[in-house]
Amino acid sequence: MRKIILNLAVTLDGFIEGPNGEYDWCLADQDYGMEEFFSHTDTIFIGRKSFELIRADTAMYPVKNIYVFSDTLIPTPGENIKVISSSDFEHTVPKIMEASGGDIWLFGGADLISTFINKRLVSELLLSIHPLILGAGKLLFQGIKDRVQLTFIDQKTYDTGLLQVRYELKPWFDPEKLKML
Repeated sequence: MRKIILNLAVTLDGFIEGPNGEYDWCLADQDYGMEEFFSHTDTIFIGRKSFELIRADTAMYPVKNIYVFSDTLIPTPGENIKVISSSDFEHTVPKIMEASGGDIWLFGGADLISTFINKRLVSELLLSIHPLILGAGKLLFQGIKDRVQLTFIDQKTYDTGLLQVRYELKPWFDPEKLKML
């Protein structure tokens, strides 16, 4: 079964965006391991709001499959995305996970991340902790219903002060949890 990896930037105080949705605080002066990450990732799961922020730049993400979770988004003609509605979640996500392919990048937003964690579908967290206390905005972890045990896998530090940490979540797939939520 394919792994779903939550890979995103977060401030030291736990925010993934500023109070006005800004992410201008994200360091982009080097690769920060993304080329290696994309070497084994071919799919992205993303919420509608996050997708709207990157919509014009989807070509910069070297993945074959982009799945946008939304009940309202209508793809523009020629757009290489697939939309998954909330009513299709339980049916579609397990099929994607069981299909052949590389890892799946869970990009965001916060509500989608909480749904995947609550359903125990996330395999790993790869968090790039930026050396910044933002003070306000949208927190990464909100609406988590149960304690989530993590196993430390790795860390990497960069000269900019960015700390990248990787954790495994166990158990990572529970069909009963998927049905309950």
